[in-house]
Amino acid sequence: MSGNAPTGDSAPRERRLHPVTPLRRAWAPVAVIAGWAVHDPDGAQRQLMRLTTTVLLAALAAAVLGAALYGFLSWWFTHFSVTDTELRIRTGLVFRRTAHIRLERIQAVDVTQPLLARVAGVAKLKLDVVGTDKKDELAYLGQEEARTLRAELLARAAGFAPETVHEVGEAPVRRLLHVPARVLAVSLVLTGATWGTLAAALVVPPLLWFATHSVWTVLATALPLLGAAGASSVGRFVAEYDWTVGESPDGLRIDHGLLDRTHETVPPGRVQTIHIVEPLLWRRRGWVRIELDVAGSSNSVLVPVAPREAAESVIARVLPGVTVPGTLTRPPRRAGRCLPFWWRGYGIAVTDTVFVARHGLLRRSISLVPHAKVQSVRLEQGPWQRHQGLADVRVDTGANKTVTARLRDATEAAELLYAQADRALTGRREARPDRWMA
Repeated sequence: MSGNAPTGDSAPRERRLHPVTPLRRAWAPVAVIAGWAVHDPDGAQRQLMRLTTTVLLAALAAAVLGAALYGFLSWWFTHFSVTDTELRIRTGLVFRRTAHIRLERIQAVDVTQPLLARVAGVAKLKLDVVGTDKKDELAYLGQEEARTLRAELLARAAGFAPETVHEVGEAPVRRLLHVPARVLAVSLVLTGATWGTLAAALVVPPLLWFATHSVWTVLATALPLLGAAGASSVGRFVAEYDWTVGESPDGLRIDHGLLDRTHETVPPGRVQTIHIVEPLLWRRRGWVRIELDVAGSSNSVLVPVAPREAAESVIARVLPGVTVPGTLTRPPRRAGRCLPFWWRGYGIAVTDTVFVARHGLLRRSISLVPHAKVQSVRLEQGPWQRHQGLADVRVDTGANKTVTARLRDATEAAELLYAQADRALTGRREARPDRWMA
């Protein structure tokens, strides 16, 4: 986010990124050339055939020098500083840009380390800020500097006096849950999406070959399917490896990753909805997956797989005082005329603290919305639903997501509509302010 700097701040000390950063930014000119070659391979080949060996080597040397100069200049003209009220990031050689990120609008500060960054001993700092869809970032910083800056930003966002920020340091962490690698691997094997994409990758290409006898058609279909199968199995295992959830005064900490290490924070008070997901093959083992809708943040997974009791204990730390209802009320039997068989997967419950809705039979999902996070409530009826005396109640949250109680009796839905609107109003009035390190 950009804006004018406040005049009350004293001139802050500007800092540069880690000296290894130019190597990352030097790839931009190379990427432009590679993109042109991929876009027009015939033209690129014709141009290369016209060049002699000497000219080609000279052009290659010029490209390397140009990329190195671009990387150095982009690093040299990038500065950041922290004032009493904001983080400033100044970039640009020809067109200057200064981003002013207000500290009180910071939702989360994540530290990520891709594999090569871990080898080089550097890290990337990503910031979730209210009102922006993408994360602002500082890439790269030294590992220790990234952790120190993260602690400083969180302490200042919490309202600590600037002179005491460095004394506060990194907030202590108490481990709540750890996902063993064996449990994660078995959970992926028992996930339907893994087998579905793998089956499609093995069955569809041979069928296309017999139908078209075109190698390009088979490759164009097989490669994306194999990629999807890998992403849903090996990719998830690599990303969710060594998943650890810890509790600290500045929110829940999540550390994970086999090759790329990520240290995320679930912002306190910003969780809008919690989803408890139960794939069919997990239920015998009592496993669940916990997903989140967080306002102003892209963090979406809280627990990739865990026993239900352990997962619910983590939920209790995210939403204090909230318990998951043991039973939910199904729609009336006539709902089967609108949605045969699958209507049995729907259900709702309302407690003093949350609105709960369930959907799905094979992959069951239970959504919990705290009353204080409800932004609006709507009642919807299609023509056939109206004929059957049924209606849907939709609850909208601050994360631009909707939780729906489907196929309820029309009278019950109307009562639920007005009652939930009252509960949302009361919940917002009684909710405690969202504060870091409260």
